Amino acid sequence: MAAPAFADAGDSPTLQRIQERGVVSIGHRETSIPFSYIGAENEPIGYSIDLCLKIVDAIAAELGVDSLDVHYVPVTGQTRIPLIANGTIDMECGSTTNNLTRQLQVEYLPTTFITGTKLASKVSSGITELEDMQGKIIGLASGTTNEKAIKAAIEAENLDVKIVPVKDHSQGWLALETDRIDAYGSDDVLLYGLISKSSEPAAYHVTGRYLSFDPYALMVQRNDSTFERLGRATMAGLMRSGEMAKIYAKWFEPGPTKINMPLSDTLRTAFEVQALPE
Repeated sequence: MAAPAFADAGDSPTLQRIQERGVVSIGHRETSIPFSYIGAENEPIGYSIDLCLKIVDAIAAELGVDSLDVHYVPVTGQTRIPLIANGTIDMECGSTTNNLTRQLQVEYLPTTFITGTKLASKVSSGITELEDMQGKIIGLASGTTNEKAIKAAIEAENLDVKIVPVKDHSQGWLALETDRIDAYGSDDVLLYGLISKSSEPAAYHVTGRYLSFDPYALMVQRNDSTFERLGRATMAGLMRSGEMAKIYAKWFEPGPTKINMPLSDTLRTAFEVQALPE
């Protein structure tokens, strides 16, 4: 009898889905620079995309094929979790914070970045902390941890700040550039990325204390321990070999957008701790 086209996908719903389709569906952000954004060739590129493609290679090896097609699906802060939960996408490769509330709906692979919420504004605005937003307008991307953190901080400080919800980072940044908002709140690394791609980077700055703690990780479907283990093993291997640090350097030191964020001691330690032995 002829050998099967695929190896056994086992008890993994995700691997079974990929086996049937011959395609890995990757959810990506369009403006989460430099994690996941649209490059010059109109294709998703970035740090998180590179990591997900390493997992695609591991999936192909697990299923006994030379390669697999990749189908990219754009997602937003509001759609990314539902699309993972319902199996429309197999992985989400963006700039997503791992927290316990979200783990009720999705699962996360090892931490790949550590950041937190800050504010971006024009240098001429005089805004350096959230308290300087009294009587002003802030833009926040819907469905993000930043939205939750800044709303909580505004309430705690009893500030009079008008909140304008936006669909994604590009919409928020355009609102800031055109003076429809006074500041845009997001993870500091994403704000630096937006500034690096703006027409006048020197006109903007990122300021203020951290208003949240946000460890990023790739998202996968819950209740699929076989696929989750494959992803964890792939990430651990990259961290153990030092390849993870090299991929990081490609995008951040200084990277194509000149963001220039060297690997921090905290993240380096996180890589070391998560580099589980085989």
